Amino acid sequence: MRIFCASIATETNTFSPLRTDFSDFQESFYAPPGQHPVTPTLCSAVFTEGRLRAAKEGWDLIEGTATWAEPGGLVSRETYEQLRDEVLGQLRAAMPVDGVILGLHGAMVAQDYLDCEGDLISRIRALVGPKVVIGTSFDPHSHLTALRVDNADIIVAFKEFPHTDFVETGRAVVDLVLRTLRGEITPTKAVFDCHMIEVLPTSREPMRSFIDRAKDMEGTGDILSVSFIHGFMAGDVPDLGAKVIVTTNNNPAEAKQIARDLGVELFGFRGATRPTFLKPEAALDQALASDAKPIVLTDVWDNPGGGVPGDSTILLRAVMERGLSDYAFGTLWDPMAVKTCFSAGEGATLPLRFGGKTGAHAGAPIDAEVTVKKLERNAWQYFGQSIVPLGDCAVIVLPGGGEVILNTNRSQSFDPSLFSNMGIDPKSKKYLFIKSTNHFYDAFAKIAGEIIYIDVHGPYPSDPKTNGYRHVKRPLWPIVDDPFAQKAS
Repeated sequence: MRIFCASIATETNTFSPLRTDFSDFQESFYAPPGQHPVTPTLCSAVFTEGRLRAAKEGWDLIEGTATWAEPGGLVSRETYEQLRDEVLGQLRAAMPVDGVILGLHGAMVAQDYLDCEGDLISRIRALVGPKVVIGTSFDPHSHLTALRVDNADIIVAFKEFPHTDFVETGRAVVDLVLRTLRGEITPTKAVFDCHMIEVLPTSREPMRSFIDRAKDMEGTGDILSVSFIHGFMAGDVPDLGAKVIVTTNNNPAEAKQIARDLGVELFGFRGATRPTFLKPEAALDQALASDAKPIVLTDVWDNPGGGVPGDSTILLRAVMERGLSDYAFGTLWDPMAVKTCFSAGEGATLPLRFGGKTGAHAGAPIDAEVTVKKLERNAWQYFGQSIVPLGDCAVIVLPGGGEVILNTNRSQSFDPSLFSNMGIDPKSKKYLFIKSTNHFYDAFAKIAGEIIYIDVHGPYPSDPKTNGYRHVKRPLWPIVDDPFAQKAS
């Protein structure tokens, strides 16, 4: 048995001032055939799980390219076509194959391609024919299109937000593809469109119990897989929004009924799933009144994981104006400031302008006399079993004693190793300021005395009612109050 494996992944914020090209994939993660590391990345766990099964069972895994770019703006047409054609060429050279396993994100948008993953999967199907089994993993913050559903046999999305189960998802894709190839199952899929856009963290109710029940359903009777697509509100594409996809063993009626039942229930959670997001002043008031330590305060919208630059100074400026001192702030994206710090060297004190460089809505740059506390080449942080590159980083100490990590590679805050790898003990600080919507939760909750979510208005399109989508034609909540009634009319 021969199975081909590849991964092309990024999350595209079509409103972002950034643009994404091949250098962004190289900077984040690019592994040619056979060079994927032993540890998985967020979207490439199908590689490491495929290797384990192939070694154990004696079938051939043919590895293609695996690559990931940190979420950003529109991907250039040249870059997408280069990566797509690279993988298609590798698959063509590997044929004949019995199966194709893909690690995708599901929210990539390129110039002239609103559905990159659908384009890739459909081209793979045209190349291998109808009998080859195609399976793919997706991030739930993606867009589920008919082109993908029609051309892939197996689709499994991470269930957890934060995405702590990306390895388990890769394992499930590999397992279901193998079972299909061996004739043990005949996958049949059904999709329900929830017609809503919402933030759906699974670290809190009502999503926690909902996801646990969905997990318990898998493997019972004919139910093979239950996945939820949350959607990605910063992606202006026709299929934006939450959907449910259920796969059964040759039982299409049951798949359709379960998808509908779960989808209707999920729609019922609208407006009740996200944590309380406080404005900066209210968040700082709450933090100053608390005896907890450390208090983790997260800027949910200036989050590079959502495709924005991550160089907003709005929150940091508010912190400085309050006179806080016992804090660490990680991170602020500013390659130019990092370069200046490396030129000055550790221990140097200098006037530095940093942050606020890439857009009109991220605050003005900060000018301060800073001391360079630590410099680190090729810094990194953990995200579960994955290692996330931060590029060259500098820790600067501000007047008053606050510490700020400046990074070269954009990345959201995943794990306290973000601080400890830069010589900052996160447990020793009263306040930890980070940038993440919820991916941080699993790791930081282990050390946090309190967690506060902050709504800092900035470059992220955080309100569907005012985002001004051009490609979304379906009625969606909260743009309309009752999308199902409008759809029926």
